[in-house]
Amino acid sequence: MSTSEIATVLAWHEAVNSNDIDTLLELSSDDIVLPTDDDDADQGLDELREWATNSGVTLEPGRMFVHEGIVVVEERSTWGAEGTGAPLDEAIAFRVVDDKVVMVVRHNSLADAFEATGLTEADLYQA
Repeated sequence: MSTSEIATVLAWHEAVNSNDIDTLLELSSDDIVLPTDDDDADQGLDELREWATNSGVTLEPGRMFVHEGIVVVEERSTWGAEGTGAPLDEAIAFRVVDDKVVMVVRHNSLADAFEATGLTEADLYQA
């Protein structure tokens, strides 16, 4: 378990929530892979900048699970301008390499994220 990976993911959340695009880009790899609504993936810092600028998302991290560069976060996310959307409980899986987020994948539930990543409750991060 790596506190570096957790710190990277928490800083990434903070950058998203504060709309600090420069920090968000610094925390992300040049070829970051992002989810899209149409089940395809977008890739690269330009796509991340566009998503962060236009999504209006606020992410409230809950429990975090980590193993070998994979961090799964229970999330309460609010989408839309200034948090006008209904809060959504979901899980987001991050792949972190060399203190950079290289992949972000949204899941409908923690169980779905565990199934996709192979993580389990045993991988719970405790500070």
